[in-house]
Amino acid sequence: MPRAEPAVPVRMRRVAVVAPEKALRESLVRIAEAGCVEIDLVGDGGPEVRRPAATRLRRLRTEPAQPVLSEAPPDLDALEREGRTDLLAGEAQLEERLAGAVRHGEAAALAGWCPKREMGATAARIAGVGGALVVLRAPRGVDPPTLLTGAVTAPPAHPARTVRRSFTPLVSTYGTVPYADLDPTLPAGIVYAVMFGVMFGDAGHGLLLVALALLLRAGRPRRLAALRPLWPFVAGAGLAATLAGVAYGEFFGPTGVLPVLWLAPLEEPMLLLAAAVVLGAVLLAVAYAAGIVNRWRESGPASALYATTGVAGATLYLGLAAAAGCVWLGRSAFAAVGAVIAVVGLALAGAGLYATTAGGPGGAVQTGVQLLDAMVRIGSNVVSFARLAAFGLTHAALGAIVWDGTRGLAGRGPAGVAAALLVFLAGNALAFSLEALVAGVQALRLEYYELFSRLFEGEGRPFRPWRLPVEHIPGPAAGAGLPAAGETPVGETARLGPAREDCS
Repeated sequence: MPRAEPAVPVRMRRVAVVAPEKALRESLVRIAEAGCVEIDLVGDGGPEVRRPAATRLRRLRTEPAQPVLSEAPPDLDALEREGRTDLLAGEAQLEERLAGAVRHGEAAALAGWCPKREMGATAARIAGVGGALVVLRAPRGVDPPTLLTGAVTAPPAHPARTVRRSFTPLVSTYGTVPYADLDPTLPAGIVYAVMFGVMFGDAGHGLLLVALALLLRAGRPRRLAALRPLWPFVAGAGLAATLAGVAYGEFFGPTGVLPVLWLAPLEEPMLLLAAAVVLGAVLLAVAYAAGIVNRWRESGPASALYATTGVAGATLYLGLAAAAGCVWLGRSAFAAVGAVIAVVGLALAGAGLYATTAGGPGGAVQTGVQLLDAMVRIGSNVVSFARLAAFGLTHAALGAIVWDGTRGLAGRGPAGVAAALLVFLAGNALAFSLEALVAGVQALRLEYYELFSRLFEGEGRPFRPWRLPVEHIPGPAAGAGLPAAGETPVGETARLGPAREDCS
């Protein structure tokens, strides 16, 4: 049974690539081939005289091809004559990193970051040419770069990470998760699918999405082959929509194919609205809990206690929710308990906000405005989840219109049957495309503005490992006769070492 994935970004280590000066180039070539180390770039890369490949590349005045590294030091003049912009571009990147090396005697070193789990394999890779990977103490006040677990290419036999990887764009589109924070990829994907399903609740339409996901998995159509890694994301949304459709009794509209297991949206809209708001309230509570953990991991217990996205904000939210719930249920006497809890939250949040101001009357006014804004936001955020019900009703209404039109035409002879079939197909195609777009956008909005705004207070820096393909080409003594850019030297192209999975 595979080990459960951690709920945090991939653990990073500050490292130095150390090698004798004569072996530094070959060590860096192997680092680039492995693609698991982010190397610090220092300054402008050194004087122009130390950048001969970059100089030749600019002199060609052509768009560089995809950078490629040569295993052996190439003849730069021959590369320029043959127009090998791909190898020149790779050599220019290598020069940029070599220029930032710290040298002492015959040894040279470059600092960077490497995922902890890749250090052993990377160290073994460069040890063969005399290099070493040395662990350094992380610089004070500098956060490591972030690499989400789902961003790592996994073997096909690891379905859990395949699903997580398909959800990664949902988080990375919002921003880079700070290194200290929790990795929200998997729960964010599940929540998105649930919200999408509530708004797109139709078993027939949901099954169409599942079928589309299976086509993407098979690499069809070829024009959408780049979207193949997202097939679990599409399948999850389709499955959620199918289950919601079963609960609503909707199968390409209210066709009667499925019985209503929970409620019919158009017959009980208020119950659907209440359920949507309750679901939103639960999701907000979970977001506050994750926010408390993130504030603690970022800045310690004080930040977790006083932040409006920490304990203070969560207490204010729970107090207001309890007071509103008691009033709605007709238990006004218990609303006072919720009000007391909300006051405690206000006091904590006010103390935290006031500490960030310049103090005095101006600081007090600023704090008051921010507290009022926090309370208004809580109310508006909870009510905002009513759109789950609103768009669910819209989807059901469109399905009902199409089905009513289909039934009205079906009883008018053969021509009516043909017209009914056309209305049914065209109407469902329109409803499917329109509602899929609307539900997808609205679920994204709820995730970003209502939930992620409580999880994150800042943004991290993405992990950008140096990765280039490597070619064997003739060395300086045999510089003539090189193939043009994009061609493969017959019998001379090889990757260094066995194929491996990428780090990002």
